[in-house]
Amino acid sequence: MSQITIPYRPRPIQKDLHNTVGRFSVVVCHRRFGKTVWAINKIIKDVIAAKQKGLPRPRGTYVAPLFKQAKKVAWDYAKFYCENLPGYKANESELRIDFLGDCRLELYGADNPDAIRGIYSDSAVLDEVAQMNPKMWSEVIRPALSDRAGLASFIGTPKGKNVFWELWKEAQKEDNLEWTAHLFRASETGYVDDGELLSARNDMTEEEYAQEYECSWEAAIKGAYYGKTMESISKAGHIKRVPWEPSLMVNTAWDLGMDDLTAIWMYQICDREVWLIDYYENSGAGLDHYAKYLKEQEYVYGKHYLPHDINVKELGTGVSRLKTLRGLGVKGQVVPNVPVDDGINAVRSLLPRCYFDEKNCERGIEALRQYRVDWDEMRQTPRQRPRHDWTSHAADGFRYLAISIDEKLVGRRQTQAVSDYNVLDPYGQDQRGQQTVADGTLGYMPWK
Repeated sequence: MSQITIPYRPRPIQKDLHNTVGRFSVVVCHRRFGKTVWAINKIIKDVIAAKQKGLPRPRGTYVAPLFKQAKKVAWDYAKFYCENLPGYKANESELRIDFLGDCRLELYGADNPDAIRGIYSDSAVLDEVAQMNPKMWSEVIRPALSDRAGLASFIGTPKGKNVFWELWKEAQKEDNLEWTAHLFRASETGYVDDGELLSARNDMTEEEYAQEYECSWEAAIKGAYYGKTMESISKAGHIKRVPWEPSLMVNTAWDLGMDDLTAIWMYQICDREVWLIDYYENSGAGLDHYAKYLKEQEYVYGKHYLPHDINVKELGTGVSRLKTLRGLGVKGQVVPNVPVDDGINAVRSLLPRCYFDEKNCERGIEALRQYRVDWDEMRQTPRQRPRHDWTSHAADGFRYLAISIDEKLVGRRQTQAVSDYNVLDPYGQDQRGQQTVADGTLGYMPWK
């Protein structure tokens, strides 16, 4: 193949990054680092390298959180750097570029995983992976690399401890020889003028600046409903090892997804304290899976609190999910249908009384930290509703938990024709557990 020149002149740090990334690379970088330009050119380079190896129909994959973001942020760069390649042809509607005969670069949005599922790729980049469903990597992109031992890079700026944080930790493990980790702070690269950094620091909150320019994983998320409260209880020692106390009942609070995640919080109440001992979530599974999961735990259960829409009958069967769960042995109690704002306030009031197991509830804790208001990109103003993303399910489940405990909100509950008997309580200790908490004989924390 003859030499091909494209109009790309990487900065020294980017050039070094091209030469040092592993098969799987996690690149954490400050704003204005030039990550998208680097990413597009990495994909082009990898696709051409695959062709030079003799692989047929090489494919490169760029994924942004939203399809419209891919078009707005990366599409012009992709066309600019590919247009000098022989056979260049761009498809504007599909965000696809063909070149060198059978080579192809494709842009996708993580908001439509079905459009990506089933493809193969020689090189993939997930841009701002912190804003994507965690399963985008494990269930969609990772399988796409297997046939041809493809490469993958994860790039972006931190937004709390989410999937990006987990990948960052994974890349730092000494025994993960295929992984590399790279972090670039604005104070270290010199890419942003000192005067501009000072101006940005003056215009932004301390947390915003730390996150956007210094790549802080700890900075609070802008617009997070519970961010400051979670930070406060963490400093107060409420996130630690919280063992199961066998003499107390374990209650559960659910958020049920149809084609989405189902989240379950498992907790115990001792006097006015709430001990969050476990958290579980999954997707693509039927109600029988969750009933089986609960039975497999060693807990003795009290109440199972379920969202109000569980009473809706499914079109296919004509049976409500509440009745289905009852048939599986989960005798649920439906929480009242109250405004979301009231539920959020109930959570804020409850959190200072909560203790979270830092290991078992890690993902749920992080979801509560990052659960935030939705943002109107066109008007550049917050919408009066929560953002729906991977944090929603854990946050909704916890909201139902808080509603079930809040006496003011529980007073709105309509009488439910649900038996208190619970087949998941094989020892018949429900009444004993309630009395134990009521008389205060277990008002202690042996794990403190």
